[in-house]
Amino acid sequence: MIATLSGILQHKDPASVIIDVQGVGYEVQLSGRTYDKLPLAGEKVFLHIHTNVREDAITLYGFTDMEQKKLFLLLTGVSGVGPKLALSILSGIDPAELCNAVNLKDMARLTALSGVGKKTAQRLCMELADKVGGLILEHPQALPGKGIAGNAPPRSEGFAMQDAASALVNLGYPQETSWQALRAVQQADPERAAEMKVDELIRNALRGLA
Repeated sequence: MIATLSGILQHKDPASVIIDVQGVGYEVQLSGRTYDKLPLAGEKVFLHIHTNVREDAITLYGFTDMEQKKLFLLLTGVSGVGPKLALSILSGIDPAELCNAVNLKDMARLTALSGVGKKTAQRLCMELADKVGGLILEHPQALPGKGIAGNAPPRSEGFAMQDAASALVNLGYPQETSWQALRAVQQADPERAAEMKVDELIRNALRGLA
């Protein structure tokens, strides 16, 4: 099994990358959040890998940190959640917020994620509640109402980003492209983006997509 890959980032797009490891190109599927953390094409890259072996295919899934890999494995262990949906979930919510949502049975937050309906959200809460507890303990900033070392809670994308992403998808843009445009808005001015309303997020994302 391939557990990690270290090499040159030969090609990347929001859904997958090709990593050249001593002349061998490995195609790796990834989430939008992992894509955002990648270096430029031609630079060195390191990814934690989950190797999914089936009768008809061997698929590699890549993550920049073990936290997301662990969550991916937990998600794919839930009934009805396959690798594609797991990556979609990880694209739309940060690990700490996902742990909180499951731990608090926040159905509204979970069903706001693309591809997650009420039944899937219920299964996530029911099947992962005991399992994400360990991850929350390992990362104190993920505890409800607490930040790192007990300071302010971490900034999350919240419902405005989710609603803006949904609106862009409804306008015909692919989900990954929509999130990429919204994250570009966030990265340009994180503080201002955190206070933007849905319509303002959409306008700024559309400017980037124009």
